[in-house]
Amino acid sequence: MRSIWNGAISFGLVSIPIKLVNATESHSVSFRQIHTEDGGRIRYRKVCELEDREVTQAEIGKAYEDADGSMIPITDEDLSQLPIPTARTIEIVAFVPEDRIDPLQMGSAYYLAASGAPAAKPYTLLREALKRSNRVAIAKFALRGRERLGMLRVVGDAIAMHGLLWPDEVRAPEGVAPEGGVTVRDQELDLADALMDTLGEIDLDDLHDQYREAVEEVVAAKASGEKPPEAREEAAPGKVLDLMAALESSVRAARESRDGEEAGPAEEAQVRSLSQRRTSSRRAPKETGGKKSTSTAAKKTATKKTAAGKATEPKKSTAKTTKTAKTATAKSAAPAKKTAAKSTAKSTAKKTAPRRRSA
Repeated sequence: MRSIWNGAISFGLVSIPIKLVNATESHSVSFRQIHTEDGGRIRYRKVCELEDREVTQAEIGKAYEDADGSMIPITDEDLSQLPIPTARTIEIVAFVPEDRIDPLQMGSAYYLAASGAPAAKPYTLLREALKRSNRVAIAKFALRGRERLGMLRVVGDAIAMHGLLWPDEVRAPEGVAPEGGVTVRDQELDLADALMDTLGEIDLDDLHDQYREAVEEVVAAKASGEKPPEAREEAAPGKVLDLMAALESSVRAARESRDGEEAGPAEEAQVRSLSQRRTSSRRAPKETGGKKSTSTAAKKTATKKTAAGKATEPKKSTAKTTKTAKTATAKSAAPAKKTAAKSTAKSTAKKTAPRRRSA
């Protein structure tokens, strides 16, 4: 990674040569301005207002605009003579707990890379000291013509620095919160907590820029002469005036979504199989009444035998009863083509009747 600033970290009397490297990068799709009639490129040119001509970069300098509109020229030599000790130094001024830093102050992030072999030892010393103390370092440094505030913290085996706004650059949240007294009921807080628990956590690495991907698809389609993909029409959410109803609907939708993600295809197939099995066992006896009596007689016969001679083996008799019931159910689910077995079923039912009276 290319360094954007070279200097040193001032840690008391210890000086650590470092290089400043950008810790973030932008992946957003950038566009150029064109003339819509002919596709010509639109460019910005630097023109002097007094001479009405374009000037080169070498002819451009700095100036401060006064209240009356007059320009006060400021040269690079004027800035280089400023009494700023942080011109080439990141000066650590304090160590504080990380929660003392308001996230509103955080700006750009940089990595501090050790510059050369002599910097390895003091660099590691500062890193390990920050780790063991569970604190961050507050520092002052100069970058791009102004002095800035920074926070140094450990990221992996490296030291990172976050640019901070000065405290007076952070606005107070006046007029932002709703006006008037708003009362929130405990039931609403409970539903809000339930919604938070249902949504759960997420791995930030799984998040990606869907807008950028969609823009890239449009660019690729137009570059190949194809029609850009059309956006899916999503149903507009209805207006829910009741906060409790909105929270309950949100919790229910979140739970259904989570259950749908956790359930796999094997579980769905198993549920359908059990449902079909229950339906066939319930509906089949209604179609053939004679076989239903045979099944009942078989169950009662098995129960009578168990009570008379096999009282000491309940598990075995239960197994026989279950086996007999399964056989009767299988017979009841047989195809209707076997019409010749009806007479046999009737005779079996007649023979079974006396046993039922004796029982």
